Amino acid sequence: MDLFGGAGARKGEDRGAGKPQLQAALDIGSSKIACFIGRADGEGVRVIGVGHQSSRGVRSGAIVDPDEAETGIRAAVQQAERMAGEAIASVTVNLSVGQPRSHRIVVEGPLSGREVQDRDLRRLLTEALNQFQEPDRVVAHAIPLSWSVDEDRGVRDPRGMFGRSLGVEMHIVTVAAGPLRNLAACVERCRLDIRAVAATPYASGLAALVEDERNLGAVVIDMGGGATSVAAFSEGSLAYIDVIPVGGQHVTTDIARGLSTPVASAERIKTMFGSVLESPDDDQELIPTPQIGEEDRGETNHTPRSQLIQIVKPRLEETFEIVRERLRTAAVDRASGRRCVLVGGASQLPGVRELAARILEKQVRIGKPERIAGLGDAVSGPGFACAAGLLRHAIHGPHEALTGPPDLREGRKRRRDPARNPSGPMAEAFSWFRENF
Repeated sequence: MDLFGGAGARKGEDRGAGKPQLQAALDIGSSKIACFIGRADGEGVRVIGVGHQSSRGVRSGAIVDPDEAETGIRAAVQQAERMAGEAIASVTVNLSVGQPRSHRIVVEGPLSGREVQDRDLRRLLTEALNQFQEPDRVVAHAIPLSWSVDEDRGVRDPRGMFGRSLGVEMHIVTVAAGPLRNLAACVERCRLDIRAVAATPYASGLAALVEDERNLGAVVIDMGGGATSVAAFSEGSLAYIDVIPVGGQHVTTDIARGLSTPVASAERIKTMFGSVLESPDDDQELIPTPQIGEEDRGETNHTPRSQLIQIVKPRLEETFEIVRERLRTAAVDRASGRRCVLVGGASQLPGVRELAARILEKQVRIGKPERIAGLGDAVSGPGFACAAGLLRHAIHGPHEALTGPPDLREGRKRRRDPARNPSGPMAEAFSWFRENF
């Protein structure tokens, strides 16, 4: 069974309207599910429909209750369709499940002193994809970082150059097949095809980073409800991706346990009073704290704000310290420059920007969707950067060697030579040339 739908998904067509330029993005998170519908607006995007619902049946981006998740997805999509006055058949979906991993590979091939042509680039990209093997994982992104012709490195467009050998360095992002199958099956139950997938921090970076940040280097940290995902950009390309299974919901759980209060009350306390900034008045400021099992009696304790800060701050410090070590271990900390952009709902807690700047030793700002028209105030903040980036990804196209959704059909070879088999996602792989050259 093709888990990612049929011809409608491959062609990017939508129901009813007959307008292939209409695209939809679906951000399936642990705290909310958001759907954006939009069209190209010059170099930017214009949103014409928005829907969002509290997430159910999703934990750390993974589907744990298909029925509940289906209900949330349907509600968000229908809300966006009503606002847009259009029906959609396919969506571009975020990807934070399956423990995304980054891989760097370098492939070289002979030229025999002749001119580099399109077929040489296609051959080398295909060879790189065919050489990459990792059991039980599928390729989500395949991004050419740079080319080389003989001793000349860092070539952006090698066509027309002469040399003895041609090489390419590629960044490949893989995910576990099982969680991705569950995600695809859940979306399919909503009668939607998956047009493409994009890793959550990658999509957030497409929306929140300005061009200079992508070119000079920047790190995007998407602080979601169930996980914190990281993407490093360098020289205009995605250089690294990672996901840390700690998010805003873990902070809420810490508060609920530390203050012995219901989870719903802990979420409200975090939203209204949560902070990592300490002040001399924290001991005097008291926070009403309902106690577990005593809500019906109307009995409420009062907790000093300093105690709340002592619960919230260590968890966020731990998160940023893990991010710092992951970036250093992957050797992308320096290449990604001194800029860091925070997005996601948890990034809006007071003091998070200052805390991240101190631990990561970078210049930090809170990001929001850029070059996105038609967004209301309620959906234009850091928490909707991923959905906006998915829409940009769908409308303006990815700068990748492989486009379309991963092929998860059972019993199917994972890699094919597009010259021998022109059907399926690999037939679309080299639309990358049209996007870049």
